[in-house]
Amino acid sequence: MMTFHREGRSIMIGSIILFLGLSALNYYLLASSIYWLFLFLEIGFVILLYLVIQFFRIPKRDCIANPMDIMCPADGKVVVIEEVEETEYFKDKRIQVSIFMSPLNVHANYYPISGEVSYTKYHPGLFLVAWHPKSSTDNERSTCVVKHSNGTEILFRQIAGALARRICYYAQTGDTAQTGGEFGFIKFGSRVDLFLPLGTKIDVKIGEKVQAKLTKLGTLN
Repeated sequence: MMTFHREGRSIMIGSIILFLGLSALNYYLLASSIYWLFLFLEIGFVILLYLVIQFFRIPKRDCIANPMDIMCPADGKVVVIEEVEETEYFKDKRIQVSIFMSPLNVHANYYPISGEVSYTKYHPGLFLVAWHPKSSTDNERSTCVVKHSNGTEILFRQIAGALARRICYYAQTGDTAQTGGEFGFIKFGSRVDLFLPLGTKIDVKIGEKVQAKLTKLGTLN
């Protein structure tokens, strides 16, 4: 079973209207004179409409996790697992796990753990490609920190890219987070970074394809 995200409603409606208009114009101008070109363009319009609509698909998934599990917040591929200095909130060493979301991935983002939202902040910025070394600090992004009941805090960050031009986030400080509950959406993909305590057991590896709410990233200490 699959639904479509509310963030895509206006874009999908606009795309369908544009598709119908272009198809009608294409039929009027080319169908009776240059049929092969009419067919070629019509197939192209259908493919473009499909690509836009599939950006906003939301497959039905049940998140089954133990209380100490860190679940994947986004669909995509693991592109970074390394020790870094987190400079915005913790201001100390953390394990960064980054998930790259391609235009073909599901783009909704979900809480990786349960707890209380202890920090949120939106940062306007640039739109560098997601793999650029400065995309984590210079691009448009949102930061959220959830404090688990055992006192451990995890920071996760939505990062816009060259194609993604709109970050949507719903988490507010003081909210109760539930593992697998939706906290945001990145229109047309990009990247989600997680910053975990040193010593966290990581269950994924670089290059691995992961799924939001289904893939276990690691375990809290």
